[in-house]
Amino acid sequence: MGYTSLKHRITLPLLLFIFMSICAFSQSTQDSLNLIKKYHFEGREMVKTQHYEEAMVNLARAFKLANSPSFIEERLKIHFSIAQLNYNLQNYEKAAKEVRSILNQTKDTDKFLEIAEANTLLGLIYAQIGKLEEAEITLRKADNWFTSQNDEKNRANVLLGFGILELKRSNYKVAINYFNAAIPTFKTSQALYQEGFAQLNKTEALIKVNPNEIENSIAKAKESLRIVKQIANANHFIKLQIESYRLSSYIALRDNDYSLAEESMATYERKNDSIYQVFLKAISASINTESDVVNLNEIIDKQQSDLDKQQKSINFGKMTTGLSIALIVILSLLTLSLYKNNNLRAKANELLQDKNNELQLAKEKAEKASLAKAQFLSTITHELRTPLYAVTGLTHLLLEEDPKPDQKEHLNSLKFSGEYLLSLINNILDLNKLEANKVEVEKTSFHLKKRINDVLIALKKSADDRKNNIHLEFDQTIPEKLVGDPLKLSQVLINLIGNSLKFTQNGDVYIRVSNLKESNNKVLLHFEIEDNGVGISKKKQKSIFESFSQASLQINRKFGGTGLGLAIVKNLLELMGSRIQLESQLGKGSKFWFDINFNVSEEVSENKNPQNIAIPVDYAALEDRTVLVVEDNKINQMITKKILEKNKMVCTVADNGMDAIKLVQDNNFDVVLMDIHMPGISGIEATQEIRKFDKQLPIIALTAVTIDENLDDFYRAGFNEIIPKPFKTEEFFEKIYRTLENRKMTIDS
Repeated sequence: MGYTSLKHRITLPLLLFIFMSICAFSQSTQDSLNLIKKYHFEGREMVKTQHYEEAMVNLARAFKLANSPSFIEERLKIHFSIAQLNYNLQNYEKAAKEVRSILNQTKDTDKFLEIAEANTLLGLIYAQIGKLEEAEITLRKADNWFTSQNDEKNRANVLLGFGILELKRSNYKVAINYFNAAIPTFKTSQALYQEGFAQLNKTEALIKVNPNEIENSIAKAKESLRIVKQIANANHFIKLQIESYRLSSYIALRDNDYSLAEESMATYERKNDSIYQVFLKAISASINTESDVVNLNEIIDKQQSDLDKQQKSINFGKMTTGLSIALIVILSLLTLSLYKNNNLRAKANELLQDKNNELQLAKEKAEKASLAKAQFLSTITHELRTPLYAVTGLTHLLLEEDPKPDQKEHLNSLKFSGEYLLSLINNILDLNKLEANKVEVEKTSFHLKKRINDVLIALKKSADDRKNNIHLEFDQTIPEKLVGDPLKLSQVLINLIGNSLKFTQNGDVYIRVSNLKESNNKVLLHFEIEDNGVGISKKKQKSIFESFSQASLQINRKFGGTGLGLAIVKNLLELMGSRIQLESQLGKGSKFWFDINFNVSEEVSENKNPQNIAIPVDYAALEDRTVLVVEDNKINQMITKKILEKNKMVCTVADNGMDAIKLVQDNNFDVVLMDIHMPGISGIEATQEIRKFDKQLPIIALTAVTIDENLDDFYRAGFNEIIPKPFKTEEFFEKIYRTLENRKMTIDS
């Protein structure tokens, strides 16, 4: 009894002493953290208001206080703020040093966001000091990570960096494209300084770009500069205000207003000298603050040490004894606990390792199967297109040669079967691209109502064939100009409306578009497509959006189709952040609907004649036009040549890319039809060589597209248009006619 009582008298005060020591240490750490955050916050706010000296002092204080293993996370954030401040002060060497320090500290860690942000800033710094190759490498690293995370907000800063990089390389048109891609995101996220800075660089690129590459470049430069001034004046962004005087001077020179140019340049030089002095004071304050903080801490430490020594000598003995006993007790308890749990933990680890190995093997098998599927579908769809081109082409030629009535009936059946097979191949290719994540959402400005009207015009023949009436109910409160992916939206609407027309006879199809919500330059729209056709059973509604699914076998036989259209709709809408919904009743019709967000645009750069909408063709205008057909397949050569010559066009054939380059150098062709996959150099390489000496010649890619081919690569290589093989003859001549008309308008302007 005496022993137990003694043990209680020792243990309880000891535990109380340990608890109070831990609480005191925790409170001290929290107080320090609060002070660090206070200085850091004040420093960032001073940067926003452009009080750079005070900002530098506060950040230096925060950094000094954070010099402890307990504050690693906060210290990294302060590092980044100091780097950004030095970048703003054009103190690029110091900024780069800070960023490299961050990258060294985060190396071999899972701080991927911090690494990507640091690479973005380092890329911007390298671009400004002329290290262009290093800039591209670091920006590419950041872009890869932000893209994988769908982080559009941070990726906009990377796009800005690429724009500055291309501006330094004198690739002005490419730079403008990058700035245009970044600006909507800055605007949406209210990143006003970045938006103004991007518009400023865009203005400079528009001033310097070749006027033949961008129409009305100076007028567009003036509009961008107006936006810069508006943002800078509203938010007191002094650096942007000053730089706007420099660009105003350049524009005045282009307008031959030498007086205004001289005045603007004089104002720029005066104000730039003034802001440069502010930058120097802030940089000097940084050096002095670092020195002052060190000296002040040394004085405080020296004065405090004498007092601490006396107090420590009193408490040291008691604390050492208490902590020693506490450690012995704690370690004993831990040892006992670890001993009991060791075997269980080892067994659990073994089981977990086995499961991880099984999951890894299953993952690898699934990835290989998915890759094999994608490669198979890509190969088979491409290989099917070549013989199918011969079938559809020869069918068209035979129909043009006035066949007998019974022959014409057979040829029309053959034509229908060829077009059906082509539709199947195209749908498989679209779905395969979506499932392989090889489809990206574009962000361009467009008129929504015009886009819908174009879709309805394209589907008018289908409606007339089925004797259906189409009704459009469009909410007039919807903004005229939106930002999104108009081509993918058109594909969704064509599939849904075409589906309703297909399963409705002598009925009505309603298209309703309404404005659900509008705020902060964003609008939420509601789309409905309703018909009074055959309807869909409750059972099939659960699987109707799966690949190769239709309402029933009888429906498939009666109406045809592969059941891929709605699967493509589902995947496209999910890619754009939406979801397809369905209500239907057998015999009474169906209603599909979805809600989707768009940004509201301030300027529109939409093509007045979208690529997927046909225009009337003046076949007489195509007569006697000279065409170079570049094709290695003899059958395809013959078919393409005969189709062209049937329309009285003059046709020359080249077997490969090298012959095509020489023929273009020696002759004046109106248009070139270029195959892509050829022996020797490819059609893309041949087009790039032609573009070196002829920028204006219309070149159209005539190719069997595969899943691995990005259509944007064709346009970047210099193609004006793309015609996938096999094609409908009407669409073939429509694209040739439109390309020639576009060239004519370009020359006339």
